Amino acid sequence: MRFRPLLALVLAFCLTFAAAPNSVSAAFVQGRERGNAQFGKSVSSGQNGVCRTLPAGSSGSISADGSFKELCLQPTKIFVKVASNKRQSAEFVPAKIISPRFNSSVDQVYGDLSGGKFTAKGGIDFSLITVLAPNGEEFPLAFSVKDMVAGGGKSIAPGEEFTGTTSIPSYRTGDFLDPKSRAKDTGVDYAQGLVALGGDDEELAKENIKQDLGGDGQITLSIGSVAGNEFAGTFEAIQPSDNDLGSKEPVDVKLTGNLYGRKA
Repeated sequence: MRFRPLLALVLAFCLTFAAAPNSVSAAFVQGRERGNAQFGKSVSSGQNGVCRTLPAGSSGSISADGSFKELCLQPTKIFVKVASNKRQSAEFVPAKIISPRFNSSVDQVYGDLSGGKFTAKGGIDFSLITVLAPNGEEFPLAFSVKDMVAGGGKSIAPGEEFTGTTSIPSYRTGDFLDPKSRAKDTGVDYAQGLVALGGDDEELAKENIKQDLGGDGQITLSIGSVAGNEFAGTFEAIQPSDNDLGSKEPVDVKLTGNLYGRKA
């Protein structure tokens, strides 16, 4: 029976689909060995990017010495510094987050807490976001607390503020190809139709010569409540938007939102 192997393959294929769960989340909630049931309830709900909070009125105090962990910063409002028209100077105007839809937070950041300074050492310390300004222009940015050093008082207590700097990585990597297949580390050096210009045009040179340019930001952590070894509050950060590997001038972006962390 030369058709027997083919029939066996078709039967196995049908049985695979018949035994498959009805939904993706079901694969995570059927039985203790299948994973955490809470994941099935929270996936695609937007709750995974929400920082924890503390009860209002929690007024403890933590020594600003040692180390911290699980630092979470969740942007709730974003502003971009643009001019409404050519006659007005640039000012911060509200912008709308269009990507990612749910999670724009940085989380699980850890580091040193010595000498009254938050010094970030690692974690999920940056998040790629795209916002839409009122004029219809889109601004991508890398919301970041990489290499954060923020100093303040000798204790973490309600009313204390820790202010410092952050390092903003490039939104794109050196392997990113633009529509004309140009990149920093791969692709071609310049678009073939521009060879005759010899690269003398400054605007075209910005597009042809890709640069991995980061930036610097400022951040303020404001403590609102403390309970045990946990603290919560708000933050304000000002940082540059993406420069598209050197081809665009970045604009200032201000992010404000919720803050949570624990002393390790």
